[in-house]
Amino acid sequence: MTSDTALIILARYPEHGKVKTRLARDLGVENTLVLYQAFLQDLLLKFSCWHYDLHWAYTPTERDFAGLLSSWAPQNGPYCCWPQQGQDLGKRLMHAFCLTLPSYRSVLLISSDTPQLERAQLLQARKALDVSDVVLLPAEDGGYSLIGMNKPYDLFSGIPMSTDAVLGLTVKKAQQQSLTVSLLAPCFDVDNIAALRRLSALLEQNPTIAPTTAACLQDIALQRKAS
Repeated sequence: MTSDTALIILARYPEHGKVKTRLARDLGVENTLVLYQAFLQDLLLKFSCWHYDLHWAYTPTERDFAGLLSSWAPQNGPYCCWPQQGQDLGKRLMHAFCLTLPSYRSVLLISSDTPQLERAQLLQARKALDVSDVVLLPAEDGGYSLIGMNKPYDLFSGIPMSTDAVLGLTVKKAQQQSLTVSLLAPCFDVDNIAALRRLSALLEQNPTIAPTTAACLQDIALQRKAS
């Protein structure tokens, strides 16, 4: 691993009834599990063996996440896998930056909720860090789909995560520390049925953005028609 930039993907080991629970209410637990695995596979294929060193920060800690990735694509390496640490999301995010930044000039962090995220968006985010302390890719629900920093600034403590106030409060917290912030064009997280329909329409137009997810959505649609 030789890049000056790390890309961290926060992920959950795919377990029945434990992933994308809001989406599962409409899509069903089985379909949601298969779909989430497709998200992970697309992210693995897209960002492995690319410009930035790939790190997977996973939960639960006892699961063999590296083994799972290797079973899907044994040739897609190298990448690092390590368990998330912290009692809440803010602490886990802070730990991720503190763990990786000593070894890198810049770190970009995304979740596994955006299989449609493209390489060009990450290149833009990395370029923004040449002139800014922090880069954020806003999510349309008021959070963010990507955060990048050159130093482990505390932009997480006191922020009510998973609310529509996250982005605004994060920018405010950065400004209070006299940090410069770059905001990219908004994206959307796939965490409910409306967002999934939007993703499906996007992938119908261009399935190469996330081919495993596109194929999975086609299978789910056929199953629903058949039933």
